[in-house]
Amino acid sequence: MRSSLHTLQQVRVVRAAVAIVAAGALAVTAAGCGDDGDDNGGDGGKADKSGAGVTLPKLDGESLRVGAVWTGPEQKNFEKVLDGFEEQTGATVEYVPTGDNVASFVRTQVAGGKPPDVVFAPQVGVLQEFVKEGWAKPLDAAAKKELGKNFSQGWQDLGAVDGEQYGVYCKAANKSLVWYNTTAFENAGAQEPEDWQGFMDTAQLVSDSGVPPVAIGGADGWTLTDWFENIYLSQAGPEKYDQLAAHEIPWTDPSVKDALTTLGELFGDDTLIAGGQKKATKMAFPDSAIAPFADLEDPKAAMVFEADFVGAFVNETDAKVGEDAKVFPFPAVGPDKPVVTGGDAAVTLTGSKGAQALLTYLSSTEAAEAWAAPGGFVSPNKNMDMGAYPNDVQREIAQALVDAGDDFRFDMSDQAPADFGGTAGKGEWKALQDFLADPKDVEGAQQDLEKAAAAAYKS
Repeated sequence: MRSSLHTLQQVRVVRAAVAIVAAGALAVTAAGCGDDGDDNGGDGGKADKSGAGVTLPKLDGESLRVGAVWTGPEQKNFEKVLDGFEEQTGATVEYVPTGDNVASFVRTQVAGGKPPDVVFAPQVGVLQEFVKEGWAKPLDAAAKKELGKNFSQGWQDLGAVDGEQYGVYCKAANKSLVWYNTTAFENAGAQEPEDWQGFMDTAQLVSDSGVPPVAIGGADGWTLTDWFENIYLSQAGPEKYDQLAAHEIPWTDPSVKDALTTLGELFGDDTLIAGGQKKATKMAFPDSAIAPFADLEDPKAAMVFEADFVGAFVNETDAKVGEDAKVFPFPAVGPDKPVVTGGDAAVTLTGSKGAQALLTYLSSTEAAEAWAAPGGFVSPNKNMDMGAYPNDVQREIAQALVDAGDDFRFDMSDQAPADFGGTAGKGEWKALQDFLADPKDVEGAQQDLEKAAAAAYKS
C-alpha cells in the first residue's frame, strides 16, 4: 500500500490550483442559466452529438449489475447515463446502491459468488484493495484506448496499480467549494469571504440576522474529512499534506493539532451550525446539501461546504444555480486557498465483454456529456463539449478541472487504506465525528486518528 501511495504522489502537484480557484471565483458571478458567449455554450447547454461516437459491441440479452454509492438525484442522473449504454448495446443494466462502505459491499458480494460486473470505487485506497484481493480485472484494449484519448495521464495514473490500468476516473469533483443562499447573504449584508477569519465573521453576521450559517452533514463522516483536508492543505502546505496522506508523519504531528484547532473554532460554536453540534452529528449529507435551498426565504442554513455535486441536490429544489445558489472557493487558512479534488473510479470485477464495454463507454465523451446535462457532475474528460453543462457555474468548474491537466491534489482520505479513510464508523470518519461532538478534545482526536492510521497502514 505504501508504494502505491508514493506512486500517486508523483501526480499530486499544485501549480494549477490557482487556476481552479480563479475559475471558481469567476463562476460565482456568472448567470446560472445564461450563455457564456463562446462556441461551446451557444446551444443552451445541449452538447453537439453530430460527430462520431464511441464504438460499442452488440450485447443483446446480456445483463449487467453496476454498484455505486449514489442515491437520490445522483443515482437518477447516473441511471440516465446507463440508459444511453443500454440503447447503444442492447444490454440490460441494473443499478445497485452499495452504501458508503463499498469495500464491505464488494467483499460480501464476492463471498456470495455474485460480484457486480462494474463497481465505482470512491477512494483510491479502495481500488487498490480490490486489486490486492484479486477482485479487480484490468481494462481491455478498447477501454484503455478510449481512456487514453480523453483523459490526462494524471487521471489515468490514479486508476492504475503497478503499471496496470484498472480504473476509469470518469466522475471527478472539486471539493473546495462553499455553496450559499444569495438571499440569506443579501439580507445579512454578507459578502463572499477570502480567508478563514472572514469566513467566521461572515458566519457570525449571518447568524446575527437570524439564519443558521452552516449546515454540516456529520452523519456521513466523509464530509468531515473534506473539512479537515481543505484546512490542512491551506494551513500546513502541500508538502505536509503529501506526507500525512502517505502516513510518513503521524497524526500526532503539530500540524494536525493546528488544523483541528482551527476546525474546532467552527465545530465548537453552536450558534454557527445549523441545529448545533448535536444535530450536525446526525445530519446526513443530502439533508445538509439542500438545507440552504429548500426554502429560499426561510432557509435552514445559509451555507453548505462540499463539492460541485451539491448542484445535483440544488436542482431538486426550486433554487437556480448561479442565481439563488452560488459558490465561492474554500477560504484561505494559510497563504493560499486550498484546492482538493476527488473522484470515483469505475472498475470491473468480472471482466466480462459487457463490463469492458461499459468501461469503454464511461471513458467516452458521449457518457460524460450525458452525465453532465442534468448538473451536479464534472468530468476530467478533456475532449467533452463544455456546452453539455447546464449552467455557467458547472461549466467554469469543469473547465478549470480540465485545464489543470495533471496538476492537482487528490482527496487525502481517498488515498488511505479503506479501513482508515473510507469506512463508516471506523478510522478517520469515526474520529472526526467524535471530534465534531467534542471539538475541545484536540489531543484525544489526534490520538484516535493516529491509532487507527497506524493499524490501517501497518506502519
